[in-house]
Amino acid sequence: MGVLTQLLAGQNYPLSPHASWLPFLDSQRSLKRPERLHVAAVCYRVRGGEPEFLLVCTRNGRWTFPKGGVDRDATPAAAAAREAYEEAGVKGSVEHIPFASYRHSKRRKPRTRNHVVMVHAYLCEVKRLDPPLEDYRTPSWFRADHAKRRLRKLRSTELAAEIGNVIDRAAQLIQLR
Repeated sequence: MGVLTQLLAGQNYPLSPHASWLPFLDSQRSLKRPERLHVAAVCYRVRGGEPEFLLVCTRNGRWTFPKGGVDRDATPAAAAAREAYEEAGVKGSVEHIPFASYRHSKRRKPRTRNHVVMVHAYLCEVKRLDPPLEDYRTPSWFRADHAKRRLRKLRSTELAAEIGNVIDRAAQLIQLR
């Protein structure tokens, strides 16, 4: 609870200019914001009996799934659908439950260490493609083996293996349909 709320609630905090607020401020600095939930839309279509995956390019040239944080979306699946539309122009059907999770390394600010976030992956069958809202993304289709190769680039061996497993798991689930 903030100081103003506590004052309005009748809790006694010293108001003299000589009062030490440092213990209160230090305790507030140690509180961390909850980590934002990240989701990805693993967009696919089936051509010739084989799944193809739609990847988008980041500003630094790395291929990835359309992904982002859950903001004011009704559900994480709705956030994945929003990201698919914004980044790839995808209109499709997103499953309500994630089928996999993987770690993603991203840089928050220049000259800082990479921050690793957990991303929950949702299958999204593409029904239609419109131009993406983010025009630099260049959405492109890849067969599973090529998608894994593109996703491995510019990632550590460990993170590349995790995201490759997402493609493998998605391909298995798609083949079962």
